[in-house]
Amino acid sequence: MTSILHVGWSDALHPDPSLNFQLNRWTAYGGARWFEDVRPVVPKLTSYDAWKEIFVALGEQALADGRPFHAALHFRSAEFFMTVDDSRKRPLRARLLPLLRAESGVPETARRWVPFEGARLPAWHLVPPRSKGTFVVFGGFDSYIEEFFPFLTRMRDDGWTIVAFEGPGQGTALEESKTVLTPDWHRPVAAILDAFGLDDVTLVGISLGGCLVMRAAAFEPRVRRVIAWDILTDLYACFTLTLPPALRSLADNATNADAAGKLDLAIRDAQTRSPLLDWVMKQAYHVLGCKSPSEVFARARNFHTRDVSQGVQQDVLLMAGAQDHYVPLDQLFEQARMLPAARSTTMRIFTKEEYAQMHCQLGNFPLALDLMESWAEERTRPPRAVG
Repeated sequence: MTSILHVGWSDALHPDPSLNFQLNRWTAYGGARWFEDVRPVVPKLTSYDAWKEIFVALGEQALADGRPFHAALHFRSAEFFMTVDDSRKRPLRARLLPLLRAESGVPETARRWVPFEGARLPAWHLVPPRSKGTFVVFGGFDSYIEEFFPFLTRMRDDGWTIVAFEGPGQGTALEESKTVLTPDWHRPVAAILDAFGLDDVTLVGISLGGCLVMRAAAFEPRVRRVIAWDILTDLYACFTLTLPPALRSLADNATNADAAGKLDLAIRDAQTRSPLLDWVMKQAYHVLGCKSPSEVFARARNFHTRDVSQGVQQDVLLMAGAQDHYVPLDQLFEQARMLPAARSTTMRIFTKEEYAQMHCQLGNFPLALDLMESWAEERTRPPRAVG
């Protein structure tokens, strides 16, 4: 494994905030050497089509140079923006995931397929020589669990047992089992806990997983500690955050067929002028199992924590980046207010000075990992004898 979990963030890698985020995202795993490949071609990254072509070429060159991990990151950077109707997506995914697995030091024998409602969920079991406890980890809207291997293996090496899985609508469960994302996240979590015979676990949800983790914990007593990395109380609010006011108003008021039709026309028209919106909507169709913009926004309304948070009785760690451009910071305080029954609630806001101010602290994964591990260890220690 050549990942070093790079610490650092730059606002100046690309003028497009979304593409700038992606460059920082993969630099977080590949470090300065990965970005050395990219630096000369940044001026050519002028469109999503150019981005995809260039990163495929960079991946091929890294492979030829004997750097398979960096090649996998380049391929993933390209594949990330390939929609399901792009004929290049499936074969590129078939190349990059085995590269990530091979370079992670995680053997294929660590994977187990867990039956779930007519499908199967991939789960990876990482076991240290002596365990401090168990983390059960999953991602969010558009990640592959293999992306997280660099920090999951670090957690294992720090003494933690890790069970990392993809639920319905995520990664391999989406692409191969054709599942779609569900707000009833306690069901896949229960299937994983049953399959591995787990109790007394720390459940970690990454990105949109910060919403799903609450939805699972409220119904699953075998979860004793809950980590939202980061918080996300309302997916609909995040989806509509950057929409122009007129489109946001249409979405907010799409309560009947006529209003939904107007929203569909307006969003589809906006997609022709915004490559980012076009990608977001096509990805949402795929992940949520929708066929129209209005259906996407209607389904997104189901992914929130308002109806379940009062049932969360565990120790809870809420993490947030001070400048997260996907999830507004006020959702952190909203989530904390909605946890009256939690055994304890800890909030942590990460800052620019720590290079951790963005979504899921991708500028400083080591800092986030240190916090989660120390927080969990404090809450899994056996009580001291009295007297």
